[in-house]
Amino acid sequence: MKRLTYAVIVLLVALTTFANKPQGKIRVACVGNSVTYGFRLPERERTAYPVVLQNMLGNHYEVRNFGHSGATLLKRGHKPYMSQSEFSAALDFAADIVVIHLGLNDTDPRNWPDFKEDFITDYRALIDSFRCANPKAKIWICKMTPIFHWHPRFQSGTRDWHGQIQKRIEQVARTADVSLIDFYEPLHKRPDLFPDALHPDANGAAILARTVYGAITGDYGGLQLPELYGNGMVVQRNKEITFHGIADAGERVEVKFGKESHAVVAGGDGRWRVNFKAREAGGPYDLAFRTKKKKISFTDVWTGDVWLCSGQSNMEFRSSQSTTAKQDEADADMHPHIRLFNMPAKFRTDAVEWGDSALKLTNELQHLQMGPWQKCNAASVKTFSAVAFNFGRVLSDSLHVPIGLICNAVGGSTTESWIDRGTLERDYPPILYDWLNNDHTQAWARSRAAQNIKQSENKFQRHPYEPCYLYEAGILPLEKYAIKGIIWYQGESNAHNVELHERLFGLLEKSWRANWGEQLPFYFVQLSSLNRPSWPTFRNSQRLLAERLPKTWMAVSTDVGDSLDVHPRNKRVVGERLAMQALNHTYGFCLTSQGPTLADARQSGSQLVLSFKHADGMSVTRGFEIAGDDGLYKDAKAIVEGTRIILSAKGVKKPVSVRYGWQPFTRADLRNKQGLPASTFMIEDIH
Repeated sequence: MKRLTYAVIVLLVALTTFANKPQGKIRVACVGNSVTYGFRLPERERTAYPVVLQNMLGNHYEVRNFGHSGATLLKRGHKPYMSQSEFSAALDFAADIVVIHLGLNDTDPRNWPDFKEDFITDYRALIDSFRCANPKAKIWICKMTPIFHWHPRFQSGTRDWHGQIQKRIEQVARTADVSLIDFYEPLHKRPDLFPDALHPDANGAAILARTVYGAITGDYGGLQLPELYGNGMVVQRNKEITFHGIADAGERVEVKFGKESHAVVAGGDGRWRVNFKAREAGGPYDLAFRTKKKKISFTDVWTGDVWLCSGQSNMEFRSSQSTTAKQDEADADMHPHIRLFNMPAKFRTDAVEWGDSALKLTNELQHLQMGPWQKCNAASVKTFSAVAFNFGRVLSDSLHVPIGLICNAVGGSTTESWIDRGTLERDYPPILYDWLNNDHTQAWARSRAAQNIKQSENKFQRHPYEPCYLYEAGILPLEKYAIKGIIWYQGESNAHNVELHERLFGLLEKSWRANWGEQLPFYFVQLSSLNRPSWPTFRNSQRLLAERLPKTWMAVSTDVGDSLDVHPRNKRVVGERLAMQALNHTYGFCLTSQGPTLADARQSGSQLVLSFKHADGMSVTRGFEIAGDDGLYKDAKAIVEGTRIILSAKGVKKPVSVRYGWQPFTRADLRNKQGLPASTFMIEDIH
């Protein structure tokens, strides 16, 4: 009875206000909580998003701010919006356009645990109230702005309840005949714009205003394409080919790829997507995108295999720096069907202090350059990754298809910097907190980052070593561009904590595979030989990760290390070994692609008997140690018998443990007849 009485009152008020509404300007009501109000903004009368929106829309619109700090959508919440004076004022305004952003305060433990079942009902009641005030009103509801990890209630419930509320908001948008505006996606990658983890600063408010402006006007700046698109690009073969981009809402976009054409109309959010049937390797094709107002064309487009080449400095290491630079340059001229898309850092993470431009662009996720695509030749390969080029060279020689190589490696980068924020927020939030001072991130990386950003006065200054940063600056810009797989060379900046890296590496693969929506093959390089104490354990951990994780394989590089240089210069063989693994496991070539791999270990009196796979023509002169129960390792004599090795050592009467290559810089030399080296390993408690 109370709800019926309330509805009648709202209807009577609405009819009165609508009848007396002046004609002329289009009225826009911005309904919400403190984010809409502009809480914490030093000049909210000038910088709150409704004010910025008014300036963008111009004189044909009248925008009013009906935000109320602390308001809940839930009627039984601790501060219901529908009980506030701003709600009554918004109804009286009888807006033609209503933009609602509520839900953040419903994550409060006083609200969501007890009253969450009311959320959809209460949201629809709010929507109906504005429809009563103006039956012709166009209503948008907004996915909530993010709440970041340093909010005091983030892990105690806010993180999870925020996600649950987002799903309810999407459900309301689908079923209540209202449109949806996404406030989350453009801001979740910008924690630097949220000083208190909840309220965006003026720059964040401006992003909200632009987002609403696009929804209201349909003006998204006309036809725009991902920066990856360009002349000479390679598109992944044997998969449905998708082209996508931005246009003004409702704008017709025609895409012509070779002789085939498709057209689509951009959605209300300006996004469009066109699919072409999968094609075999081939080209060159012309590619054109056309709207009524604009045309963008590309030539020399190919279908082939695209590989993402990522990691830190040893993947970034340029061909011109390698011991085989001249040979690489000569080979490059012979492989014009390899195409290179380089994404080098604009600002090196060397031992320097960055200036204002570097600091600003890094915060804006503009730390990496974007291409363009280049034809492989002696000139272009000089500044490209030596590992990636030699990987692509072997694939090209073996497959005879165009190969596209995208390299976005960043020197010194950490594993955690390449993982998406949502994954770390859910699966390992401690690494996000005060990252410059916690010991989750390696001390060297923290020290270098602090040096680079020393001149910044921004408390939330960002850096490429920061957790999530390179995912946001280096993976999101790829816009899920279809790829064949991934090669990875990283770990030097995480070798201080083997156990943590084991967890992070699994999250990295999970993160990237979720982004691309498929179980992509992942090939990585085991750390080389170097005089750093933790590296034997780290290399063994990498070996175990390759065995445990799905569709993950490793290339060994210990035999081409440098005892004093973290950047060994012989990169050609590393790229070749990655390519051999890919040819075997992804392309189905019948070849031995890795060195001897331990299959079994057994005790036999005073000896250990080891059995190996990939072991034809094994040879070894050094590198093995064995120990008894006392854990004291002795150099072992190794006798090769086919695919077995018999180990013994003076003073070890009953060996129970074995380790191989267990020195930071190792000269261990177990190989098979293909010359491929065995990995560092340790096995204990052998019986």
